[in-house]
Amino acid sequence: MDNKPRFAVPGVPQHVVQRGRDCAPCFSHESDYSFFLDCARDAAVQHLCAVHAYVLMRDHVHFLVTPASAEGITHFMRQLRRRYAVYYDGVRGNAGVPWEGRFRASLVEARAFLLTCYRYVELNPVRVGLVDHPGSYRWSSYMGNAFGRPDPVITPHSLYLELGSSEYRRQCAYRSLFQAPFDDGELRRIRAALNREGILGDDAFWRDRLPAPGSVAPPVRGRRRKRDVAAELAALESLLAQEPWY
Repeated sequence: MDNKPRFAVPGVPQHVVQRGRDCAPCFSHESDYSFFLDCARDAAVQHLCAVHAYVLMRDHVHFLVTPASAEGITHFMRQLRRRYAVYYDGVRGNAGVPWEGRFRASLVEARAFLLTCYRYVELNPVRVGLVDHPGSYRWSSYMGNAFGRPDPVITPHSLYLELGSSEYRRQCAYRSLFQAPFDDGELRRIRAALNREGILGDDAFWRDRLPAPGSVAPPVRGRRRKRDVAAELAALESLLAQEPWY
Protein backbone atom coordinates (compact mmCIF):
# COMPACT_ATOMS: atom_id res chain seq x y z
CA MET A 1 0.00 0.00 0.00
CA ASP A 2 1.16 3.55 -0.78
CA ASN A 3 -0.92 5.30 1.87
CA LYS A 4 1.27 4.70 4.92
CA PRO A 5 2.09 8.13 6.41
CA ARG A 6 5.72 9.23 6.25
CA PHE A 7 8.02 11.48 8.19
CA ALA A 8 8.35 14.67 6.16
CA VAL A 9 10.09 17.84 7.35
CA PRO A 10 10.89 20.70 4.95
CA GLY A 11 14.59 21.41 4.71
CA VAL A 12 15.65 18.06 6.22
CA PRO A 13 17.44 15.62 3.87
CA GLN A 14 15.98 12.22 3.13
CA HIS A 15 17.59 9.04 1.86
CA VAL A 16 15.21 7.60 -0.74
CA VAL A 17 15.29 4.14 -2.33
CA GLN A 18 13.04 2.87 -5.12
CA ARG A 19 13.19 -0.75 -6.26
CA GLY A 20 11.99 -2.37 -9.42
CA ARG A 21 8.92 -4.56 -9.25
CA ASP A 22 9.88 -8.04 -7.99
CA CYS A 23 13.51 -6.82 -8.11
CA ALA A 24 13.32 -6.88 -11.90
CA PRO A 25 15.65 -4.63 -13.91
CA CYS A 26 14.56 -1.00 -14.25
CA PHE A 27 17.20 -0.20 -16.87
CA SER A 28 18.41 -2.22 -19.86
CA HIS A 29 20.26 0.28 -22.03
CA GLU A 30 22.27 3.46 -21.57
CA SER A 31 19.37 5.44 -23.01
CA ASP A 32 17.19 4.22 -20.12
CA TYR A 33 19.60 5.58 -17.51
CA SER A 34 19.96 8.86 -19.39
CA PHE A 35 16.22 9.38 -19.73
CA PHE A 36 15.67 8.58 -16.06
CA LEU A 37 18.21 11.22 -15.05
CA ASP A 38 16.49 13.75 -17.31
CA CYS A 39 13.23 12.92 -15.54
CA ALA A 40 14.89 13.28 -12.13
CA ARG A 41 16.31 16.68 -13.03
CA ASP A 42 12.95 17.96 -14.25
CA ALA A 43 11.02 16.60 -11.27
CA ALA A 44 13.53 18.05 -8.80
CA VAL A 45 13.22 21.50 -10.36
CA GLN A 46 9.44 21.40 -10.54
CA HIS A 47 8.95 20.23 -6.95
CA LEU A 48 11.81 22.21 -5.35
CA CYS A 49 13.85 19.20 -4.28
CA ALA A 50 17.63 19.50 -4.06
CA VAL A 51 19.26 16.20 -5.07
CA HIS A 52 22.68 15.95 -3.42
CA ALA A 53 23.67 12.41 -4.39
CA TYR A 54 22.24 9.53 -6.41
CA VAL A 55 23.06 6.18 -7.93
CA LEU A 56 21.12 4.24 -10.55
CA MET A 57 21.56 0.49 -10.18
CA ARG A 58 20.05 -1.98 -12.59
CA ASP A 59 17.15 -2.89 -10.32
CA HIS A 60 16.91 0.06 -7.90
CA VAL A 61 17.87 3.69 -7.37
CA HIS A 62 19.07 5.77 -4.41
CA PHE A 63 18.65 9.51 -3.89
CA LEU A 64 19.80 11.85 -1.15
CA VAL A 65 17.34 14.74 -1.37
CA THR A 66 16.34 17.84 0.60
CA PRO A 67 12.77 19.04 -0.09
CA ALA A 68 11.56 22.61 0.30
CA SER A 69 8.12 21.39 1.43
CA ALA A 70 6.81 18.47 3.45
CA GLU A 71 5.26 16.90 0.34
CA GLY A 72 8.13 17.72 -1.99
CA ILE A 73 9.74 14.28 -2.14
CA THR A 74 6.40 12.52 -2.53
CA HIS A 75 5.60 14.69 -5.55
CA PHE A 76 9.16 14.37 -6.87
CA MET A 77 9.04 10.59 -6.77
CA ARG A 78 5.47 10.40 -8.09
CA GLN A 79 6.34 12.43 -11.18
CA LEU A 80 9.60 10.56 -11.71
CA ARG A 81 7.99 7.14 -11.38
CA ARG A 82 5.09 7.95 -13.66
CA ARG A 83 7.08 9.62 -16.42
CA TYR A 84 9.65 6.85 -16.54
CA ALA A 85 6.91 4.19 -16.47
CA VAL A 86 5.33 5.69 -19.59
CA TYR A 87 8.71 5.67 -21.31
CA TYR A 88 9.45 2.14 -20.10
CA ASP A 89 6.14 0.86 -21.44
CA GLY A 90 6.38 2.66 -24.76
CA VAL A 91 10.04 2.22 -25.64
CA ARG A 92 10.71 -1.15 -24.05
CA GLY A 93 7.31 -2.64 -24.85
CA ASN A 94 6.79 -3.86 -21.28
CA ALA A 95 3.31 -3.94 -19.81
CA GLY A 96 2.73 -2.23 -16.50
CA VAL A 97 5.00 -0.07 -14.37
CA PRO A 98 8.58 -1.12 -13.57
CA TRP A 99 8.39 -0.07 -9.92
CA GLU A 100 7.73 -1.73 -6.63
CA GLY A 101 4.56 -0.31 -5.08
CA ARG A 102 6.26 2.12 -2.73
CA PHE A 103 9.55 3.94 -2.38
CA ARG A 104 11.30 3.92 1.00
CA ALA A 105 12.71 6.98 2.69
CA SER A 106 14.35 7.95 5.96
CA LEU A 107 15.01 11.39 7.38
CA VAL A 108 18.71 12.14 7.84
CA GLU A 109 20.22 14.23 10.61
CA ALA A 110 22.52 16.29 8.44
CA ARG A 111 25.36 17.17 10.84
CA ALA A 112 25.80 13.58 12.00
CA PHE A 113 24.98 11.50 8.93
CA LEU A 114 24.65 13.47 5.70
CA LEU A 115 28.17 12.97 4.36
CA THR A 116 28.02 9.34 5.46
CA CYS A 117 24.88 8.97 3.35
CA TYR A 118 26.64 10.62 0.40
CA ARG A 119 29.26 7.87 0.67
CA TYR A 120 26.70 5.13 1.21
CA VAL A 121 24.82 6.08 -1.95
CA GLU A 122 27.83 6.52 -4.23
CA LEU A 123 29.65 3.42 -2.96
CA ASN A 124 26.73 1.16 -3.86
CA PRO A 125 28.31 -0.13 -7.11
CA VAL A 126 31.52 -0.94 -5.20
CA ARG A 127 29.68 -2.83 -2.43
CA VAL A 128 27.97 -5.12 -4.93
CA GLY A 129 31.17 -5.72 -6.91
CA LEU A 130 30.35 -3.92 -10.15
CA VAL A 131 33.44 -1.70 -9.97
CA ASP A 132 36.51 -1.27 -7.76
CA HIS A 133 36.12 2.50 -7.39
CA PRO A 134 33.00 4.71 -7.42
CA GLY A 135 34.52 6.89 -10.13
CA SER A 136 34.40 3.93 -12.49
CA TYR A 137 30.61 3.75 -12.36
CA ARG A 138 28.92 6.09 -14.79
CA TRP A 139 25.43 6.33 -13.34
CA SER A 140 26.03 8.07 -10.04
CA SER A 141 26.76 11.54 -8.70
CA TYR A 142 30.29 10.64 -7.57
CA MET A 143 32.16 12.30 -10.44
CA GLY A 144 30.14 15.47 -10.00
CA ASN A 145 30.74 15.68 -6.27
CA ALA A 146 34.32 14.41 -6.27
CA PHE A 147 35.74 15.96 -9.45
CA GLY A 148 33.30 18.67 -10.49
CA ARG A 149 32.05 16.94 -13.62
CA PRO A 150 28.95 18.88 -14.78
CA ASP A 151 25.84 17.12 -13.48
CA PRO A 152 22.52 18.98 -13.85
CA VAL A 153 20.80 16.64 -11.40
CA ILE A 154 22.77 17.50 -8.26
CA THR A 155 22.69 20.52 -5.97
CA PRO A 156 25.37 20.70 -3.25
CA HIS A 157 24.22 20.66 0.36
CA SER A 158 25.58 23.40 2.64
CA LEU A 159 27.62 20.78 4.54
CA TYR A 160 29.27 19.73 1.29
CA LEU A 161 30.13 23.37 0.62
CA GLU A 162 31.71 23.59 4.06
CA LEU A 163 34.30 20.98 3.04
CA GLY A 164 36.49 23.68 1.48
CA SER A 165 36.73 27.32 0.55
CA SER A 166 37.04 26.57 -3.18
CA GLU A 167 35.72 23.93 -5.57
CA TYR A 168 39.16 22.32 -5.73
CA ARG A 169 39.48 22.11 -1.94
CA ARG A 170 35.94 20.76 -1.56
CA GLN A 171 36.50 18.10 -4.15
CA CYS A 172 39.79 17.01 -2.58
CA ALA A 173 38.19 16.85 0.85
CA TYR A 174 35.24 14.93 -0.56
CA ARG A 175 37.47 12.35 -2.24
CA SER A 176 39.33 11.85 1.02
CA LEU A 177 36.08 10.71 2.66
CA PHE A 178 36.14 7.64 0.44
CA GLN A 179 39.60 6.50 1.50
CA ALA A 180 38.43 4.96 4.77
CA PRO A 181 36.41 1.73 4.78
CA PHE A 182 32.72 1.97 5.57
CA ASP A 183 31.94 1.09 9.17
CA ASP A 184 29.63 -1.93 9.55
CA GLY A 185 27.70 -0.17 12.29
CA GLU A 186 26.98 2.75 9.99
CA LEU A 187 25.81 0.38 7.28
CA ARG A 188 23.40 -1.35 9.66
CA ARG A 189 22.04 1.90 10.99
CA ILE A 190 21.41 3.37 7.53
CA ARG A 191 19.70 0.19 6.35
CA ALA A 192 17.62 -0.07 9.50
CA ALA A 193 16.39 3.50 9.09
CA LEU A 194 15.34 2.73 5.52
CA ASN A 195 13.56 -0.47 6.47
CA ARG A 196 11.69 1.31 9.22
CA GLU A 197 11.16 4.45 7.10
CA GLY A 198 12.13 6.38 10.18
CA ILE A 199 14.86 8.80 11.21
CA LEU A 200 18.61 8.46 10.97
CA GLY A 201 19.62 10.68 13.87
CA ASP A 202 20.27 10.91 17.57
CA ASP A 203 17.91 11.42 20.49
CA ALA A 204 17.98 15.22 20.29
CA PHE A 205 17.17 15.10 16.60
CA TRP A 206 14.07 13.03 17.34
CA ARG A 207 12.84 15.51 19.94
CA ASP A 208 13.50 18.57 17.80
CA ARG A 209 12.12 17.23 14.53
CA LEU A 210 9.05 15.22 15.48
CA PRO A 211 6.29 16.43 13.16
CA ALA A 212 3.72 18.79 14.56
CA PRO A 213 0.13 17.56 15.01
CA GLY A 214 -1.55 17.14 11.65
CA SER A 215 1.65 16.82 9.62
CA VAL A 216 2.91 13.67 7.97
CA ALA A 217 4.29 11.23 10.52
CA PRO A 218 4.73 7.51 11.04
CA PRO A 219 1.58 5.79 12.29
CA VAL A 220 1.53 5.31 16.05
CA ARG A 221 -1.15 4.30 18.50
CA GLY A 222 -2.07 7.21 20.67
CA ARG A 223 0.23 10.15 21.23
CA ARG A 224 3.98 9.67 21.14
CA ARG A 225 5.50 10.39 24.53
CA LYS A 226 8.92 12.01 24.75
CA ARG A 227 10.22 9.18 26.88
CA ASP A 228 9.45 6.81 23.98
CA VAL A 229 12.04 8.52 21.79
CA ALA A 230 15.05 6.68 23.22
CA ALA A 231 13.27 3.35 22.83
CA GLU A 232 12.40 4.15 19.22
CA LEU A 233 15.99 5.08 18.49
CA ALA A 234 17.29 1.92 20.12
CA ALA A 235 14.87 -0.15 18.06
CA LEU A 236 15.98 1.67 14.94
CA GLU A 237 19.63 0.96 15.60
CA SER A 238 19.02 -2.72 16.36
CA LEU A 239 16.75 -3.40 13.40
CA LEU A 240 18.71 -5.23 10.72
CA ALA A 241 17.78 -5.01 7.08
CA GLN A 242 15.08 -7.45 6.09
CA GLU A 243 15.87 -6.91 2.39
CA PRO A 244 19.17 -6.23 0.63
CA TRP A 245 19.08 -2.42 0.68
CA TYR A 246 22.55 -2.10 -0.78
